[in-house]
Amino acid sequence: MSLTPAFLDELRARTTLSALIGRSVKITRAGREWKACCPFHNEKTPSFTINDDKGFYHCFGCGAHGDAIRWLTDQQGLPFIDAVKELAAAAGMDVPQADPRAAEKAEKAKGLHEAMANAAKFYADQLHGIAGAEARAILERRGINADTARAFGLGYAPDSRTKLKEALKSYGDPMLVEAGMLIQVENKEPYDRFRGRLMIPINDARGRVIAFGGRIIGEGEPKYLNSPETPLFDKGRTLYNLDRAAAASRKTGRIIAVEGYMDVIALAQAGFGEAVAPLGTALTEHQIERLWRMADVPLLAFDGDSAGQKAAIRAAHRALPHLAPGRSLAFVTLPNGQDPDDLVRSAGPQAFEALLAAAQPLADRIWHHELAAEPLETPEARAGLKRRLSDLAATIQDGNVRHEYVAEFRNRFDAHFAPAPRSFSPRTPFKPGKPGQRWQPPEPPPSPATQALGATGIDRVLAKAILAGLIRHPAEIARHMETLSSLRLADNALGRLFEAVVDVALEDQALDTARLRTILAASGFDSVASELLRADTLPFTFTQKEWDAGRASLDLGEAIAVLAARPQVDAALAEATAAVQARFSDEAFERQVALVRRKAELESRLANLMLADDD
Repeated sequence: MSLTPAFLDELRARTTLSALIGRSVKITRAGREWKACCPFHNEKTPSFTINDDKGFYHCFGCGAHGDAIRWLTDQQGLPFIDAVKELAAAAGMDVPQADPRAAEKAEKAKGLHEAMANAAKFYADQLHGIAGAEARAILERRGINADTARAFGLGYAPDSRTKLKEALKSYGDPMLVEAGMLIQVENKEPYDRFRGRLMIPINDARGRVIAFGGRIIGEGEPKYLNSPETPLFDKGRTLYNLDRAAAASRKTGRIIAVEGYMDVIALAQAGFGEAVAPLGTALTEHQIERLWRMADVPLLAFDGDSAGQKAAIRAAHRALPHLAPGRSLAFVTLPNGQDPDDLVRSAGPQAFEALLAAAQPLADRIWHHELAAEPLETPEARAGLKRRLSDLAATIQDGNVRHEYVAEFRNRFDAHFAPAPRSFSPRTPFKPGKPGQRWQPPEPPPSPATQALGATGIDRVLAKAILAGLIRHPAEIARHMETLSSLRLADNALGRLFEAVVDVALEDQALDTARLRTILAASGFDSVASELLRADTLPFTFTQKEWDAGRASLDLGEAIAVLAARPQVDAALAEATAAVQARFSDEAFERQVALVRRKAELESRLANLMLADDD
């Protein structure tokens, strides 16, 4: 039997050393490490430390030092191979069987590593040569400087089927095919997998290149292309930038997971070296376990769009069964349509830091997601919510954490659906908000300059959705007449239809949808209105024909409030950001942070009005 270095590395990576040693020794947390009285010599003051990130223990008293395998051989007296088998069984790995070709396989793995390192050098040379001008221009437009590009080993794959193949011909086509660098189709000549792409090397935890991600230069699909799985590369177990982020994480005490390569690179350049990314939007259980080895509560900062938020809730569900006391996830809510790269370039590192500081706990994310999953106007629907929350809590394996989640969800449910308090003051009638909503003091009025900027910043997509909602529910026009009358749309066709809807409602407040559409058709708006009312055009609750009328009324009012507030918040944020960049002060920075949070709150409110895929 021959155990390769790759197998032993993976075995150590899958073993949590503190959990292994904690079975027989009393250990206590000491910052990022654990400590105990050394089991190898008598002592009263703990000098024995365990570092899960580095995978070793060390005693400063007697010098005992080793990894998980050494622990079982030295402390429990197991033979080496028995120690490996015990750890492999616990980690769910199969110990390689006796194989006379094991040495040959180990040598091949060494050759694969060398081939990948030479491929990375070839691509880097191309980026900095004449052929890489367009790729360098993309990096410049994205704000990635030359030092950052070199630090991450960025490169360029020429738009050719044979350039890499010729450059690495000494390795032979079969090895390059096995490494994922060439494509072999039946009996035809292999050709380069990556062509005309900005190349991003993917490293293992030891910093060795094991795969590549390639971003298309210009138009084409797919936008990003990853290496296939190979003897070196397991997509579901790999995190991009793990080798660099591990060291940065020890300094900051946190780890940030984002969606893509460019987010990681942009954040590193902005000073957030502790960012990693899965190779795709969905975090696997193995990747979450890797994050937990670096921080008890990793921060997930996925994109602010619908796909990013769905990926976040999938990660939440995957993490639930594996929660432990003190071990969880937190979620950073980015403005809709923005990713971390966009945010740090437009608003600066301070804005991203402010969002990290306001990260949403796992329990909050699950509660708000389930609360917005469907209308809750009937007892049956509310019972469904209670059942979903109970089923999610039941997946948690740790008994103490499961008990806390059950109690937390029960308390939130009871508080949310409690009757609203009554007011007995005849002079100040009470206007209840949504159940569980806290009163907040009004924001200070924006400056005249901000108001002027805000008047031109109406969100056209949201305006179209609200128009569709008003046509579906004409009675709501009168309720929001003051706000609607203050809005001005820059788009001519949309603006004329908007004004026509409001004008018709002013003349006849007993309108229904059919009569409103008849009047609009007579004015030449029939095709525009029909397009707006297509069920698959605008994925909001209040635009759907069969949606509950009571819920639609509430959601439409919420959308109108967001539409009216967003332009001034966006303009004020731009004003505050410019002020911070021009002359930094605590007051200006606090104003910027408050506006970033206000914008994130508006985007969160809007996201709750959007339909889920299964709706």
